[in-house]
Amino acid sequence: MALRIRKLGDPVLREKSRTVEEFDAEARELISDMADTLSEKPGRAGLAAPQVGVLKRLFVYDLGYGPRCLINPEIVAAQGEQPNEEGCLSLPGIYITVPRFERVRVKCTTPSGHNVVIEAEDFPARLMQHECDHLDGVLIIDRCDDEERKRALEEYQELEMKKALPDD
Repeated sequence: MALRIRKLGDPVLREKSRTVEEFDAEARELISDMADTLSEKPGRAGLAAPQVGVLKRLFVYDLGYGPRCLINPEIVAAQGEQPNEEGCLSLPGIYITVPRFERVRVKCTTPSGHNVVIEAEDFPARLMQHECDHLDGVLIIDRCDDEERKRALEEYQELEMKKALPDD
């Protein structure tokens, strides 16, 4: 079942998520629902639990091979830096240039209970950093300079106002 994605202004997006201590039926259902939400529209690559109102340290992603989930992810190493444009499901329609590491090593647990280390570079590395940020209450507007932030927030407000107006 697809879930409602929380948008900028929802306080849950600014809170730090809690470690997943027990991987139970409720967590499995959450992951399934998040995967449904991610695949609901083409072009979606990642979704963190806080974006659907759940403060658990997990996210789902799909790089074209079907949805995957990382539980309690932690970036343990990073190299290089690469600025690139990013969007976010919680700020729909907004794109911001964000500097990210080119390569990361992420320690996490899989839904099957295996502790793994994932090496990622380029877009997959960017995605993992973006989703880990959500788990710490950080949004892409926090990763850019003041001028870019101001532009993005103004653009977001305009888009939201247009959505609220009735069609003529």
